[in-house]
Amino acid sequence: MKHPFLMVVLTFCVFSQYTFSQETVENPEKYTSKNKGKFYIFWGGNRESYSRSDIRFKGADYDFTIYDVAAHDKPKGWHCDYVNPLRMTIPQTNLRVGYFITDHYNISIGVDHMKYVMYNDRTVNYSGYYPNAGTYNENPTADELTLDEDFLTFEHTDGLNYVNTEFSRVDDISGIFRLPNTDKFQINITEGLGAGLLYPKTNTKLLGKERYDEFHIAGYGVSAKAGLNFTFFKYFFIQTELKGGYIEMNDIRTTSDSADKAEQHFWFLQRMISVGGIFRI
Repeated sequence: MKHPFLMVVLTFCVFSQYTFSQETVENPEKYTSKNKGKFYIFWGGNRESYSRSDIRFKGADYDFTIYDVAAHDKPKGWHCDYVNPLRMTIPQTNLRVGYFITDHYNISIGVDHMKYVMYNDRTVNYSGYYPNAGTYNENPTADELTLDEDFLTFEHTDGLNYVNTEFSRVDDISGIFRLPNTDKFQINITEGLGAGLLYPKTNTKLLGKERYDEFHIAGYGVSAKAGLNFTFFKYFFIQTELKGGYIEMNDIRTTSDSADKAEQHFWFLQRMISVGGIFRI
């Protein structure tokens, strides 16, 4: 009687092992189900909107502020420069590299290469003093002047470089759309906070002085973002983001004379689309 019982036990163990093995083969853990330990990198393009800004210009013989100044970005549009290694810095671009410290949270570093161009030929309020007033086609009155190009051009066009670190969360929302296999197609939502330095190359022509136009640490920024990530075949993704933030620049170089400086602060809203990859090393 003992032998038949032993045979039943052995048969059950073998069957259970076979069934478990089959389930493991048929239902392996999906690559996209866990993120901890993965790296990612993406490259993309952006558009920006800026709030109005007061800009103060200071030098050895001048100190004036122009108020409520409007600015715009400088889009390239759909162009091969985005993938041309020799011309990648010409468009408005985003580069980011990150690492998942848990399945949901990652840290990253990146550069948001934005562009900022002050509108010329507009009348603005101003206060302060500068030499040779009225000789730059700016037509000054007691508190107004025209932003003629002979008087001032002011651009962060190479660019308004926001070098920043972000801490972000990612959540898989594929179940909402009843996607059967996230290793083939997955939808994630992401949100995060960032902070970093502004490292612009400012192109300024001011009062007929020689421009500086070199990279210079000019201030800092903070930002928050939200976006959607569409991952294909486990390793490739397209990501869209909305990012808003505050920029404080209190040390902008404007001319070849180190005594000449500008300062400003403003809010920005960035719309971005990028392509990238996610992988384990």
